[in-house]
Amino acid sequence: MLENRVEDAQDTELQTSPSGALASSHSPLCKRNLSRDEMELRRIEAAEDFLHGLSQSQVVAKFGVSRTTASRWRCELTVNGLESLRKTKASGRPSRLTSDEKVQIANMFDLGPLALGFSDNRWTAPLLARVIEERFNVHYSLEHVGRLLAKLGPARTEVCANESGT
Repeated sequence: MLENRVEDAQDTELQTSPSGALASSHSPLCKRNLSRDEMELRRIEAAEDFLHGLSQSQVVAKFGVSRTTASRWRCELTVNGLESLRKTKASGRPSRLTSDEKVQIANMFDLGPLALGFSDNRWTAPLLARVIEERFNVHYSLEHVGRLLAKLGPARTEVCANESGT
């Protein structure tokens, strides 16, 4: 039966201690989401390492990525060159609202719920979701409508006393 010992691992090119390759900012020990720019930089650095002779397993250890990811990067580099590893625009899911409808929602938001016939002048996610569904026949989750509210601006409150002249 083979036993893996720390001493055996330290004798290889790949090190397991924080003083070795895993101490880099690419380490799986540094769990955080990378920005698109950081991901691109990581791919380009890995490509340069491939070009300088590092093996796929060394790239996996250095950058803390899966073997599948390193394999995909190496294949892209080999077949399509370094530029294929650069970031591209993330299209995401198409909006269910047109640009004109988004402008209309922003205008309704600015007018406030009172102007639309509601009894309170505070926008809430359920209220905005109801307005969007009634006016544009588009159903959004309350979580998504909450993000829309955050983009539109601070929550509406009743008119302040200094604005009403009292």
